[in-house]
Amino acid sequence: MHYKSTRGNSCVHSSQEAVLKGLADDGGLYVPDHFTYFSINDLKAMSEGTYIDIANRVLCRILDDYREDVLKQCIANAYGTGFENNEPAPLVSLDKNTSVLELWHGPTCAFKDMALQLLPELMSAAVRDTGEEKTILILVATSGDTGKAALEGFKDVDGTKIVVFFPEHGVSDMQKLQMVTQEGANVHSIAISGNFDDAQTGVKNIFTDTVLIEELDRKGYMFSSANSINWGRLVPQIVYYFSSYAALLKKGSISCGERINFVVPTGNFGNILAGYYAAKMGLPVNKFLCASNQNNVLTDFFQKGIYNRNRDFYKTLSPSMDILISSNLERLIYDVADKKAKTVAKFMNRLKTEGRYAIPEELHEKITDIFYGDYIDDAETSQVIARYFKNFGYLSDTHTAVALGVLDRYREAFEDETHTVVVSTASPYKFGKAVAQAIIKNSDLDKYSEFELLKLLEKETAVKIPEPIAKVMEKPVLHSIKCSKEDMSKTLRGLL
Repeated sequence: MHYKSTRGNSCVHSSQEAVLKGLADDGGLYVPDHFTYFSINDLKAMSEGTYIDIANRVLCRILDDYREDVLKQCIANAYGTGFENNEPAPLVSLDKNTSVLELWHGPTCAFKDMALQLLPELMSAAVRDTGEEKTILILVATSGDTGKAALEGFKDVDGTKIVVFFPEHGVSDMQKLQMVTQEGANVHSIAISGNFDDAQTGVKNIFTDTVLIEELDRKGYMFSSANSINWGRLVPQIVYYFSSYAALLKKGSISCGERINFVVPTGNFGNILAGYYAAKMGLPVNKFLCASNQNNVLTDFFQKGIYNRNRDFYKTLSPSMDILISSNLERLIYDVADKKAKTVAKFMNRLKTEGRYAIPEELHEKITDIFYGDYIDDAETSQVIARYFKNFGYLSDTHTAVALGVLDRYREAFEDETHTVVVSTASPYKFGKAVAQAIIKNSDLDKYSEFELLKLLEKETAVKIPEPIAKVMEKPVLHSIKCSKEDMSKTLRGLL
């Protein structure tokens, strides 16, 4: 399998080269030239295996330039330990037509662990196979969860250094605490005075700064990314869509070949795009529901065919989706536009210069044939958290609540009783204050510290605080660098 840029001006690369580079030289994203396909018999076989078995089956076909024994060892290292009960992606049933795929039982209690425990393994293997001698400098822009998961995944990995930029006032208190207490000799986290889009734009600008690239090359560094713009970050996420289907088959909740829905809370569009790729590879999917918060740029895109970031930016209870530039949408457009890179480049240039673009009706129809978009605001998010705990005894974080709320609205509008998997992206304790305010009817919650609130929520709900979150409350702050969004490149130079 070979890889090209969505914008057409970058050389073809192997998956190892795509993983190491992260972003194409022309600013586009790497995509494979074709997708493998899994048959009904393959799906049946998956239902009899573990998560590691399914990952081996899926990834060995996609990352086919890795030696199979090496890739299987990478997968074993990533998922063999570090996940609660040795079960990376458990599926929880709410009712006969609804299941929740919990992707937050890893070391940082967020779904980003599903990819960022594997990406360092893939990079290390690629470095060995390609003979790359430079230090891999990982740059990350985060709206909260990617940052901690990337810092943890690359902590003390030989031949790498990682720098994470996060919006100082755009993440939850727990997300910030996890990043600024991160241990490791090769890690840095930096707060910027801006939002996630500012951080992401700054990182992309650094990636294409030829003067800085040449300067760092002389010092023995090469850039890469741990954001989902990197194919190596995105491809592991395809696995859990297959694993959820396999779990439903094993439980007898569906028959093999039966189509299901997925509802995914997403801002940067990577998580749901991985599901779309799984569908291209044979996973029987009826509809992908793209769930947004009040920063509903994706909802408007799916409903109107217009992407317009020229709008108010809202800080919400679901901060990991506080995004107005959804990078991975570029990959979807490339696919439905029959891989016409010039078309994609035109849209991305308009987004950069005008802040908006409109896709032709025929492309919009292709997209809405499998995607549906909707959003809920903060008030509804709190109501959903309370309602699902009351009705099902299920405690969700704010992002999962957005997905549940969008699912409720979709079912009410379309009476679609297709079995639906809700993709749950974080532990409720990563957003403890917002969840506590939804569950506990107490007007004095502001007087409690972050950890006191978590203990109060645990007592009220009988849902245990995850061990990684309990431990982080005791750690010292190790990172305190701050910079303006304009000074990200200057600050990076200072670090190195």
